[in-house]
Amino acid sequence: MQIHSQIPELRRALANRGRVVLVPTMGNLHAGHIALMTEARAHGDTVVASIFVNRLQFGPSDDFDLYPRTLQDDCDKLSAAGVDLLFAPSESDLYPEAQQYHVEPPPSQNQLDGEFRPGHFRGVATVVLKLFNIVQPQAALFGKKDYQQLMVLRNMTRQLALPIDIIGGETVRADDGLALSSRNGYLSAAERYEAPRLQRLLQRIGTAIRAGETDFARLEREAASELDQHGWKTDYIAVRRQADLQLPDDDRKQALVVLAASRLGAARLIDNLEIDARDGR
Repeated sequence: MQIHSQIPELRRALANRGRVVLVPTMGNLHAGHIALMTEARAHGDTVVASIFVNRLQFGPSDDFDLYPRTLQDDCDKLSAAGVDLLFAPSESDLYPEAQQYHVEPPPSQNQLDGEFRPGHFRGVATVVLKLFNIVQPQAALFGKKDYQQLMVLRNMTRQLALPIDIIGGETVRADDGLALSSRNGYLSAAERYEAPRLQRLLQRIGTAIRAGETDFARLEREAASELDQHGWKTDYIAVRRQADLQLPDDDRKQALVVLAASRLGAARLIDNLEIDARDGR
């Protein structure tokens, strides 16, 4: 696996490499990231991973300085997964001058996760567009665990007419259902035992909706209350349309998704569950 930190050398290395697939990450890789790398191979000739902890997407209360940097271990995992090139720039490589041009997603960025992390999706969209311009891939993979992020980037790519296929990778879970995340490392042993409750509650909501329940607000309240009774601090649990993450309408045959974010100790955990009420899935 080739490793590059500077933009010109990466571009030279990518010359005549066929169909390029990019998998952007912030490092501290786990099995969920590696599953994306493996899937990427099916979508192109050359798989490029990037590792960059992007300051622009961290808010004042976020964990930018504490975010784990595990580059050597990450390189070993990527190499074993068959990644062809790694782009691992420093801040001065990616932002040689203060970034004054930004990608501003529409107001819908300020709902759900955006309500609790102001400016987050602006930072994500800006760095991803910059990575797209540097790597110039024909496809890019992002995990469905960050469901709202996937939608923001998919819409950005479509509206800016970028010639890039955006592919959503399925969430990889531990045996007990917990979605794999770099932030799971913040959980104590007792919190790790408690953490799968989040996915169990989403599954309960999904079962109720498939059975015909339409009082989504009650389902949301009850799930949030149960989490909070077990020591969580819930930001939101929300049933939305998959198409645009807006509130469901009266159409009983729409594809829905239930999204959640809640803090357990030092870890802020997010998860979601897609529900296709049209066929009972």
